[in-house]
Amino acid sequence: MHASRLSRRAVLAGTAAAAAAVSLPLTQGRAQAAATPAQSNYRWRNAVQGGTGFISGVLFHPSVKGLAYLRTDIGGAYRWDDRRDRWIPLTDHIGWDDWNLLGVEAMAVDPAHPDRVYLALGTYAQSWAGNGAVLRSEDRGATWQRTDLTVKLGANEDGRGCGERLLVDPRDSDTLWLGTRHDGLLKSTDRGASWQAVSFPAAPSATGQGITLLVAAGRSVYAGWGDSDGTSANLYRTVDGATWEAVPGQPAGTAARVPVRAAYDRHTRELYVTYANAPGPNGQSDGSVHQLRVGTGKWRDVTPVKPGGTTADGSADSFGYGGVAVDARRPGTLVVSTNNRWADVDTVFRSTDGGRTWTSLKDRAVFDVSETPYLNWGGDEPKFGWWIQAVALDPYDSRHVVYGTGATLYGTRDLKHWAPQIRGVEEASVRQLISPPTGTAHLLSGSGDIGVMYHERLTASPSRGMASNPVFGTATGLSLAAAKPSYVVRAGWGDHGNGAWSDDGGKTWTPFEAQPDVAKTAPGPIAANADGSVLLWSFGTSNPGHRSTDNGATWSEVASFPKGAVPVPDPVDPARCYAFDTTSGTLFASTDSGRTFTARATGLNSGDTEFQLAVTPGRSGHLWLSLKWNGLYRSTDGGASFSKVASCWASYTLGFGKAAEGAPYPAVYMVGSTETVTAVYRSDDEAKTWTRINDDRHRWGWIGAAIAGDPRVHGRVYIATNGRGVQYGEPV
Repeated sequence: MHASRLSRRAVLAGTAAAAAAVSLPLTQGRAQAAATPAQSNYRWRNAVQGGTGFISGVLFHPSVKGLAYLRTDIGGAYRWDDRRDRWIPLTDHIGWDDWNLLGVEAMAVDPAHPDRVYLALGTYAQSWAGNGAVLRSEDRGATWQRTDLTVKLGANEDGRGCGERLLVDPRDSDTLWLGTRHDGLLKSTDRGASWQAVSFPAAPSATGQGITLLVAAGRSVYAGWGDSDGTSANLYRTVDGATWEAVPGQPAGTAARVPVRAAYDRHTRELYVTYANAPGPNGQSDGSVHQLRVGTGKWRDVTPVKPGGTTADGSADSFGYGGVAVDARRPGTLVVSTNNRWADVDTVFRSTDGGRTWTSLKDRAVFDVSETPYLNWGGDEPKFGWWIQAVALDPYDSRHVVYGTGATLYGTRDLKHWAPQIRGVEEASVRQLISPPTGTAHLLSGSGDIGVMYHERLTASPSRGMASNPVFGTATGLSLAAAKPSYVVRAGWGDHGNGAWSDDGGKTWTPFEAQPDVAKTAPGPIAANADGSVLLWSFGTSNPGHRSTDNGATWSEVASFPKGAVPVPDPVDPARCYAFDTTSGTLFASTDSGRTFTARATGLNSGDTEFQLAVTPGRSGHLWLSLKWNGLYRSTDGGASFSKVASCWASYTLGFGKAAEGAPYPAVYMVGSTETVTAVYRSDDEAKTWTRINDDRHRWGWIGAAIAGDPRVHGRVYIATNGRGVQYGEPV
């Protein structure tokens, strides 16, 4: 499980062509653009899950006790609030059009100016993604200035756990360095307001790694290079800030590896570098740790355990090395992490003698995950971790060590007892939301990597963790029977089945006794009809949909169901179900409980890859068709005809909640555009008028997957984000 985090977003295709580093134009800085203000005051918070995503970097400030920063691959950056014992999100202001900037490629602090912090943003370096940007702050991220770059960054691509690729020059706080994947080295001499390409000895290739790390060692700066051909150097340095050279005498064998992380011990003047035969976090099977005495140029292999052995059960013990951090208070004390060690489980090694001897902190670790129970992954206890490339050591407390995994940040204060130090961080990529009209939980969510959760409280991680029996890595479908809300079904990617049903509102689950063969390779959206007597399951555009009338014990093909469509049951009539075929622009309907589907409205807008068909709770045949490029359409006759809603020109996702006092129709919630701003809106008059309910501080990048109003609390709304978990808002 969780072997490939890329599965929760679009799979990357190809790599951007390398650009000539010396030809990049100067990019001027600008302030963050403002959007239309909200008209209604709302308070926004996360529905607590706790972490749920890859922590790609953690950085303690070397000069300020209790100050630290954290970065993620798709969910922005955070600052540690030592007084409140939680992380504070710093990038929620990033809006819909800038969704690609919610991935943080690198971060940097200025040791001489504690209030300064810098972020390099850009989730993908592919041709279809926008360019990166650098944010700079003089108040620890409370406010930002932004500079758009002319190059692309890749915070959610291979190598995203490397770094840091951004650095304040140790000789001059006005000078910053930024290593890119395809465009060499950039330099700023005005604290990140503008950037210029500078000459660098190595030429980028198509691997998409480029400069993997930048680290200060005294007054020199070292740069790791991830595009080595296997024979040339992969570690460079500058001693004057103007010219770069390959570091002499690089250890044999390391040229074929990627420098992942580096840390400098200023007391002993030793630089420690971790290496792996792939950038990670996936795909590593070999690696090492080396020490460089900066003054003499002498190298030493200090690898704790050589990869390539066998475990107790005979499995190959293959892995690379990831994180490294040195103790600012104790010379020669450091920690390093293994990475991608699936057979024997990853660990963090600690040395107090400069790497001559090591202790595995995993061997005596005691875990307490009671605050985030999902970390048990459906079992009895958590494992030490995986995807460990972010490791940090508190410069003011030698026994305070933290390390990131693919789902959380673990911390210890005594080198033995570990617990998630993740409070405030929410990184789930949420796909489905249900707010039941009855029962204990006001929310059920379905996400990438962490499946389905039953939120009995919004302010604490679900006590049941991930829905089990079976456990899903990624949820693909979640549906409640409208007239029998205790009945819920779910679908997803699981190792022991791909579907399950619940008759207690999602507290406990029973796996389907059987499933179509295609469910193993293409589990898609699933739906229960109004009374829960029929299930409809979709399996992508190449496969027919299937139907079950016995809780998934048997299944039959529905040849007339449009392939790849999402089944949408009528909330009142169990015999009715709907589906929209975007390929032909046709609304299909069934009046025989999903046995057959026939075309109703035709000639609707076709080709929208992002669309949603929704039905009003308690209203039979009241359909809403939300189309990314063509706005919002409505039908009150079961899809026989549709009329366009004039009050908005773009609609991405739609949901419903409790009606306003005295209103005859449920509240309608939408992520869309009524004028020029993509935002979150509520209508209490059947979409005749809208009120924007989020503000410029709460935008969360791309939020087009799902939105759901609470049927029991007017004004409360839940929003699925791609990297900031479930956000919920309430009027204040």
